[in-house]
Amino acid sequence: MPDTYASGFQERFYTSPDGLTLYARDYRPDETVTTGRLPVICLPGLTRNTRDFHRLALLLSQDTTAPRRVIALDSRGRGNSAWDEKKANYNLTTEARDVVTACAAFDIERAIFIGTSRGGLILHLLAATRPDLLEAVILNDIGPVVEAEGLARIRDYLNCGRRPTDWGEAVDIVRGNHGASFTALAEHDWREMALALYRDIGGRPVADFDPAIAEALKSVDLSQPLPDLWGQFESLSQFPLMVIRGENTPLLSNETADEMACRHPGLVLHTAEGQGHAPLLHHGGIPTAIRAFLASRR
Repeated sequence: MPDTYASGFQERFYTSPDGLTLYARDYRPDETVTTGRLPVICLPGLTRNTRDFHRLALLLSQDTTAPRRVIALDSRGRGNSAWDEKKANYNLTTEARDVVTACAAFDIERAIFIGTSRGGLILHLLAATRPDLLEAVILNDIGPVVEAEGLARIRDYLNCGRRPTDWGEAVDIVRGNHGASFTALAEHDWREMALALYRDIGGRPVADFDPAIAEALKSVDLSQPLPDLWGQFESLSQFPLMVIRGENTPLLSNETADEMACRHPGLVLHTAEGQGHAPLLHHGGIPTAIRAFLASRR
């Protein structure tokens, strides 16, 4: 299966405070065309990686009117970042610290952040602990309340045990897991999603994350209310905020999105029609909405 994610960026590596080699993609236009505009830093979901942001990163970094540098990070244990032998380190606090380390490694004093799902939870923590890094925030299908039903679905399909033997089967698995909620996707979208989720090893697709990350979900007691991050969300009130919500998402409820808007009157809410969790950011009207949000940012 051809790799549609292999150009338009520089590969960057940096070292976490505890010695892991971590990976980023740096979509960096000539500095003469980005002068005065802050970079965009993209944080992926629980088991996702930099490839989720590739098409959006190209759109933003190659924008003919207001191009920006875009940096997408692979969290530890995902994509091209090293797996952690200490599995307990796959937690929000450690991963937030890794983001701070990335900013220092790439000389980023302040940025606009996009966080998909778990990446957005990390941004809740950064807003509370390192607000100096944040100029504005885009949360992709995540808020301070994670619905247990949605997390259960993620747990179940990540731990279903079905492994593809070829790329055609990988596409079928991805469509089987997400087809009911991603009604807006065409055949090429499913192929691209499979390429983002799996790594090619000897011609065979392999899930591109440490299995311990999915395994940890089995121990979460979803019969009990999940801890919320409303306290940390309050820290986001000082920043321009956009929330993208999948029309068919099970993870971010309408009630939570409405409450977020009440607590942050300037919040920009965009519904990704025909998409579930988490919306593809280069699909439909999302790029236009993101560009409009970025247009008023420095």
